[in-house]
Amino acid sequence: MATPKKETEKKYNDQSIKALKGADRVRKRPGVIFGSDGLDGCEHSFFEILSNAVDEAREGHGNEILVTAYADRSICVDDHGRGVPLGYNEAEGRWNWDLIYCELYAGGKYDNNNGNAAYEFSLGLNGLGACATQYSSEFMDVFSYDGTNEYKISFRKGEPVSELQTRPLEKNERRTGTVIHWRPDLEVFTDINIPDEFYVETMRRQSVVNAGISFRLKLQAADGSFSEQKFLYENGISDYIAELAGESSLTQPVLWHLETQGRDRADKDEYKLKADFSFCVSNTVNTLEYYHNSSYLEYGGSPDRAVRVAFVYALDKYMKAAGKYNKNESKITFADVADCLVLVINSFSTMTSYENQTKKSITNSFIYEAMTEFLKKHLEFYFTENPTSAEIFANQVLVNKRSRETAESARLNIKKKLTGTLDIANRVEKFVNCRSKDPSIRELYIVEGDSALTSCKLGRNAEFQAIIPVRGKTLNCMKSTYEKIFKSDIITDLLRVIGCGVEISGKVKGDLVAFDIGMLRWSKIIICTDADEDGFQIRTLLLTLFYRLLPTLLREEKVFIAESPLFEITARDKIYFAYNEFEKAEILKKLEGQKYTLQRSKGLGENEPDMMWQTTMNPATRRLIAVTPTDAAKTEEMFDTLLGDNLPARKQFISLHGSEYIKDADI
Repeated sequence: MATPKKETEKKYNDQSIKALKGADRVRKRPGVIFGSDGLDGCEHSFFEILSNAVDEAREGHGNEILVTAYADRSICVDDHGRGVPLGYNEAEGRWNWDLIYCELYAGGKYDNNNGNAAYEFSLGLNGLGACATQYSSEFMDVFSYDGTNEYKISFRKGEPVSELQTRPLEKNERRTGTVIHWRPDLEVFTDINIPDEFYVETMRRQSVVNAGISFRLKLQAADGSFSEQKFLYENGISDYIAELAGESSLTQPVLWHLETQGRDRADKDEYKLKADFSFCVSNTVNTLEYYHNSSYLEYGGSPDRAVRVAFVYALDKYMKAAGKYNKNESKITFADVADCLVLVINSFSTMTSYENQTKKSITNSFIYEAMTEFLKKHLEFYFTENPTSAEIFANQVLVNKRSRETAESARLNIKKKLTGTLDIANRVEKFVNCRSKDPSIRELYIVEGDSALTSCKLGRNAEFQAIIPVRGKTLNCMKSTYEKIFKSDIITDLLRVIGCGVEISGKVKGDLVAFDIGMLRWSKIIICTDADEDGFQIRTLLLTLFYRLLPTLLREEKVFIAESPLFEITARDKIYFAYNEFEKAEILKKLEGQKYTLQRSKGLGENEPDMMWQTTMNPATRRLIAVTPTDAAKTEEMFDTLLGDNLPARKQFISLHGSEYIKDADI
């Protein structure tokens, strides 16, 4: 017998299919057009309007673009182009303002590959940006100027709220161009608070790839005042390369220009491509930036593929011919090249295949093939005609390669050490585990030497307290190389017991047991050393270890110092512990008139288990100090002053503070 359907069951039938219309096509699904409904999407909506202004300037109509970001999160883009046509379009039977700002896939850039097109190389291609941005705005006011008249149309939440308004311009007002003022809608985007840094970086990038065009940015503060910045690169990417490399450049920047045409497939239309390539070699800076039709290609695509193939091919060929490789040495990789390469490519094409509407990658096969062949040929010429630069380039790439291979070997050894498990076959020497498997309650005591290990072992709660002894003084991790650090069994054993990997940067990192705080085996890591010079030094060395290799544990307050009492005061059958001179004085004041004995507290290794539990390990009575990154940094600074290589700083410290410690001197 069939089970009867619930009355509340949702129906799916012919009436379930709906089509979004008008502004809802963007307002309800902004991520489809802008890539996101968050801040990234909002930022891209701004770029869509800016790109139209850039396209006008690139066609020779106006040489300045002004962007104003207001405190109320509205934006204004003002250019001096030809002015967007807003009048009646006989061919389409509609007003142009309606086509441009209320119709997706409508615009003036579909015939770019036609010699008579209004735009040859343009960023906007799909006829989506202006309309989608209008649809996603709380309001948008569009002003167009043709030299004698001002045309205005206004929108609210994706809908027009006025007819096209026309006003003759006074003589002092006459101009051409387009001014668009709008505010992204919080009903569409989850965040419209575009940071100032985004505007600055976007305008700077546009000035780099649009030589001679001035980009002005005005930012309004909360008090209503404006700050202004101007971005202008007269010579485009060649000026930019020189700026990026600065005085660190090992070779002079080169500038190559490509103009060609071709097609992505035999049955596709032929299109034009032009590109500028500029690069130099540096041992301190490395940058790869790709731009196409003024859009920054964050993910590269075709130009990036071409660079990778061409540079490795040309350099490998040169190195083999020059006998640069050692016998049986492996071939260079692009990572070795990129480590010393400062390169910018600025390209334009009359037809472009973007990966998506956000225009962060292009996929044209012809662009890849043309750039690859061009770079291979010109790099070969460059190496022949510039032997000194070729020698410098090749030698630096080889240095990078050999450093990478050495670091890779070290990384594998380190990884092998750190990924060891705590089983019987791979036990950390003298590590005493606890019974609990729950990381939320487990505590790890790092103690000083075997004697302290014994006292702590006997005085602990074995259910949740584990102990690992430091067998002598650890390395100064602030002054040692990673290779030297990870050759230390003391350090690698400690890191294995902690269990969350390491946080290191640079070439040695690779996939070296990437830090994951979720793998931390302990709720608290407690440094427990004697209250004497050796104990303080060991504590300092351990703190520098955490500061350099595991700083997140400091920020999350997972590392503690166990305070040890300085004095033990016995009166009758009661024992008092004082952790400093003030507490000692307070206790003695209370015992005034009574007989007592006062002695310096013993080292941890001499403590009885009961005393160890009471003073150091009992959560109810112990004293723990949480260590922060600032604490660790100050400790490292003092350590460096007193024990490091900075002799002038040490002399200055002694001259200023030495008298404070003379009373404690053993003389």
